Order: sequence, then structure tokens, then C-alpha cells
Amino acid sequence: MKWFIGVLAIIVLAFGLSHFWHEPEDLSKLDWEQAISPGSLSQSHAFIDNDCLSCHTPIKGVGRDKCVACHANDTHIVARQPTAFHADIQECTSCHIEHEGLNANISKMDHGALVDIGFDMLPNLDMPFDEDATTIALVTYLLTNKQRPEPLFIHPEVTNKEALLNCSQCHSNDDKHFGLFGNDCVQCHSTNTWSLPKYTHPSSQSRDCNQCHEAPPSHYMQHFKMISAKVAGEPKAKVEACYACHQSTSWNDIKRAGWYKHH
Repeated sequence: MKWFIGVLAIIVLAFGLSHFWHEPEDLSKLDWEQAISPGSLSQSHAFIDNDCLSCHTPIKGVGRDKCVACHANDTHIVARQPTAFHADIQECTSCHIEHEGLNANISKMDHGALVDIGFDMLPNLDMPFDEDATTIALVTYLLTNKQRPEPLFIHPEVTNKEALLNCSQCHSNDDKHFGLFGNDCVQCHSTNTWSLPKYTHPSSQSRDCNQCHEAPPSHYMQHFKMISAKVAGEPKAKVEACYACHQSTSWNDIKRAGWYKHH
């Protein structure tokens, strides 16, 4: 036991002497910020690259108040329909990630993170996460605000979390269906892309084209009767009767005329 105490004393003494021989000017030469920095900031934040406290609060990390201090005057963000939700958001770093390099894109939409943020904003959730309590709170919120639950059919690439989101609140301006398919976008679309590579068009014999497709402005002018209808050999065609002139292969594949683009 005595030999162990002796060895420990030697180690402590050596450690103390090493610090005693380090002069203050040696420590001043060390770039502590560079030693702990996880990477360069993006081009937008490059001007504060050497000022960590602009965004970070010791121990707490990056808080919303730091972001708001600089971005409170970005009124165009809350004025635009797709980004208006930023006015109520309580957490920024889930989608805006820094220290990934000068040319990095710091706006990465994470729909799952948006759901988590929404749950955190629900009332009476200060206690540790309880799935049953959270579900009850969510259903109560939906009923109170007259919102419907998730749709019956959900795109296979959409997570259960993402299915809770109301897509139309942020994407109504992107709706090319003009509301004809309702607001349950996740029945057909995923959050990764709006395109539907596996979409199967209804039968070419269908006569309900105008339920999904809007005619171009020229079809509501004399141009339709004088040129469009005549090219298709249908002088008595009506604008809403798309099937009389068009084929389902492409809008420009005109019956009796073939590939024809005149708009």
C-alpha cells in the first residue's frame, strides 16, 4: 500500500511541476477557439467566425434568442406563405445547421424535426415524454381547432411523424391541383420530392380530364376556335372537353395532328 501512495505522490508532483514550468505567455500563444471549433461557418455567417458568443451561450449552446437578435428584421420570411411558420417556431438549429463549411447550405428542411418542435409547443408536456399523454394532447388539439386526423392512405415513404403535418399550411401556393384533391397531400406525395414517378394516368378513354387539368389562358380566347380546335379537326370542341383533342401521352400530342406545340 505504501508503494502505491509513493507512486501516486510522484505522479501528482510531476503534474504540478509541469504546470509550474509553463509560463503565462506560453498559454497565451494557444488558439483555444481554433482547438474547439467544429468547422468553418457558412458564407452568410462568416463575419462572426471568430466570435463564438454571437450564437453560443456557455453551457446552454445556441438558443433561439441569439438567432432572433439578428434575424428579427427579416420580415420577408414571415410575410411569405411557405415560410410564415418561422414566426411561431421555438427552435432553429434542427433545420439550420452551421460549421459545415463556407459553401454549405444551412437551410435543410427536416419535417420530422418540425413535428418534434410542434410537440414541444403543445401545452402540459413539461413532464418526461409519455406517448399516451402526447397522443391525447394531440387529438384534443386537433378537435379543438377543428382539424382532421391523418389521412386514411399514406405514401409509403412518409413517416408517421410527417403524416401529422398539415402540408397545405406551407404548400398551398405549390398546389397544382387547385384544391381538387383536398389537403391530404401525403396520400400521393412524399416529403422528399413532389414528383410522382410511379403515377399511373387514368384510362385514355376517361372524359374527366378537367377535374385535374386546367386549360391554358389561350383556350378562353378566340385563339381556341380559330386555331387550336381546327388543328385537332374538332371545330365544335369545347374547352372543358379536353379528351376531344388531347391524348394522355402528352398535352402536345394532339389527335389527328401528332406532336404539336403552338403556345
